[in-house]
Amino acid sequence: MTAAQTYTIVLDVMGADRGPETIIQGGIEAARAIGGKIQVDLVGDEDIIQAALDKQENVPDNVNVRHAEQTVPMDMGATEGVRLRKSSIAVGVQQVKKEKAHAFVSPGNTGAVMATSLLTLGRIPGVSRPAITSTFPTSTGKPCIVLDVGANADCKPQHLSQFAVMGSVYAQVSFGVKAPRVGLISIGEERSKGNELIFSARELLKDSQINFVGNIEGRDILSGVVEVAVTDGFTGNILLKFAESIQPMLATAIKRQIQTNIFSRFGVMMMLPFMRRMRNTFDYAQWGGAPLLGVNGIVVICHGSSSAKAITNAVAGAYRMAQQDITVRLRDELITNHFGIENGSKAKSEDIGDGVVYSSAPDDQR
Repeated sequence: MTAAQTYTIVLDVMGADRGPETIIQGGIEAARAIGGKIQVDLVGDEDIIQAALDKQENVPDNVNVRHAEQTVPMDMGATEGVRLRKSSIAVGVQQVKKEKAHAFVSPGNTGAVMATSLLTLGRIPGVSRPAITSTFPTSTGKPCIVLDVGANADCKPQHLSQFAVMGSVYAQVSFGVKAPRVGLISIGEERSKGNELIFSARELLKDSQINFVGNIEGRDILSGVVEVAVTDGFTGNILLKFAESIQPMLATAIKRQIQTNIFSRFGVMMMLPFMRRMRNTFDYAQWGGAPLLGVNGIVVICHGSSSAKAITNAVAGAYRMAQQDITVRLRDELITNHFGIENGSKAKSEDIGDGVVYSSAPDDQR
């Protein structure tokens, strides 16, 4: 799609846990915040959308309605969801395919979004499996990108290798990291630890053009040891759900302590600003959604129970990705420097000079 002053983001408002009104509210807030540089197309049942809009005050002009006859329920399988050709998911992805929209955002049925996107948009050349990418907070204040977090429960070594390359490129494009450190999530930092999948994937990555630093452990993600952490979708999804539980767990623990005595209450009052910052750090709504990297178009998958704030941030994130032409940049980088010959292997002394550097010392370096 050629560059345009206004970027169209299609937002699927059907099928989410909290109902259409919350999703619509998030879309409206994104349209207000970004202004004339964005157009938010709300896709779904036109009557439901219009009824929700009628309850809103001063709906901005850059919010439009696109009708879709069908809704994919959350409990429907991906195969069945793909067959609903007139669903809000199908209509939204088709808009990207036809280049009438720059990105598609959905808090709906994840399996259906993934399958529909893959079948409709296809894959970027050199990518076998798309990966869902999630952003984790770290103690350094800089994000860590983790992938895959749910698209592929069973992976082969080449899939992890491709995830690593896509994650590295995404970190460069979206977060401006010149040479992102990439690690394989394993049960230990030592080369001798892991399973056959990790051993084989490591062999593919150690001679690649990315800044691969070797194995990392789960604790290394939040400590900011790497900018990109790679794993299979089964492990990644468990890791993601565990991370999502941290914020409510901390809130419950603090509430319990407040109730112990009056001194605890005074202490908490003094620490309220700090506690709010900590809560925001672990709030998934800050990041909004998870890009589906590897499909030939911008698709952002949101949590089924996303708040309006999360949807606002997801739409804003999709807008930034569209501004940066991330699909084109991913495709060009992958083809030119990574998947051209033998998954981008090169001479160890060679410097490609484009911000993606080789890193394979005798011992792992972080």
